[in-house]
Amino acid sequence: MTTTEVQGSTGGLGPGRVLRPRAKVLPEHARSHNRSLVLQTLYRSGERSRADLARDTGLTRVTVSDLVAELLAEGLVIELGQRESARPGKPAVLLDINRSAHQIVGVDLSDHDRFRGAVMDLDGAIIASAEVMLADDGGVPATGEAALAKVDELVDRLVASSTAPILGVGVGSPGVVDLAGTILTAPNLGWSDLALQRHLAARTGLAVVVANDANAAALAEHTYGGAAGDMMLIRVGHGIGAGLLVAGALVYGSHFAAGEIGQVMVGTDLGLDTTYNRDQVLEHWLSVPQLQRGLRAAAEAGMDATPILREAGQRLGIALAPVVGALNLSEIVLSGPTELLDGPLAEATVHTLRNRTMAENHADLSLRMTTQGQDIVLRGAAVLVLSGRLGVS
Repeated sequence: MTTTEVQGSTGGLGPGRVLRPRAKVLPEHARSHNRSLVLQTLYRSGERSRADLARDTGLTRVTVSDLVAELLAEGLVIELGQRESARPGKPAVLLDINRSAHQIVGVDLSDHDRFRGAVMDLDGAIIASAEVMLADDGGVPATGEAALAKVDELVDRLVASSTAPILGVGVGSPGVVDLAGTILTAPNLGWSDLALQRHLAARTGLAVVVANDANAAALAEHTYGGAAGDMMLIRVGHGIGAGLLVAGALVYGSHFAAGEIGQVMVGTDLGLDTTYNRDQVLEHWLSVPQLQRGLRAAAEAGMDATPILREAGQRLGIALAPVVGALNLSEIVLSGPTELLDGPLAEATVHTLRNRTMAENHADLSLRMTTQGQDIVLRGAAVLVLSGRLGVS
């Protein structure tokens, strides 16, 4: 497949789309679905013969052979050679995704002081990386058009550093992002109704997918982190966001703001009749800057900082309990500074969740730190492209 052939619609990232297809569908949807089914099987398992693919997917051998021929012609699949076999007859030819034929550009706009990016292979391994600082010489962070110019600069550098045709560009951005990749609002960056996906596609001539950074992080945990079942990933940074996977699909919400839990009031400190108050929202206790300020103040006063972390965990548990109860989630994943989140904060969150939900319904609920580290949004950006372009994750 040429670079030109991978341009165009990213497709298939809408609400309710199951990330990993496993079964046949109706004839009118069959070809694209079955194509993704074959690619997904090879992406996750690798080294499968045509007969193996037929058995694994439930498709007929004729259908598999037809799809494989198409994928070989496009350069998305390669033949590895014959399988060693003790059985009589011609050995089967093994197939795999052509993992070196294309690269992916991933961009993370969620850090408060810089934009980060990487060129990755189809397995999410970083080949080259780059970053641009948000602050100018006067120390003032760029916003609005100036911030957009920083994104352009970073993407241009990454595209130039690629060493293979680019499958697509994935971007994880803070704020509320719709399915067309328009950033409806990102207050910290001064963006409102910014059609970033369309802008970058026109600038680069490549397929581009832009999504909320917490949603991208949830995809990374799903694809590369071994997340099982329904999951909520809580991303703690300058603000608080969450990505939610239910029944194998991302949850977006009616206004694309599902997971925006940072502005949810989590205290009744001022009474039950209190209206919305920014001093009572989750970010007031849990954001990284707020936690760091609290820990510094405790250190300067010679006090134990553990109560600050525990209260933040309790407030998070208060916010999460109704979600866990309503959706019967099996896993909560935390993404952010390990030194802040792991330990007393996570323990207090679990304790609060267990106290505020029916134990027998959530006995197997687990809460853990992400396995993806600081690259989680970058790797999630790669999954955005893989899912949108190839239907795999």
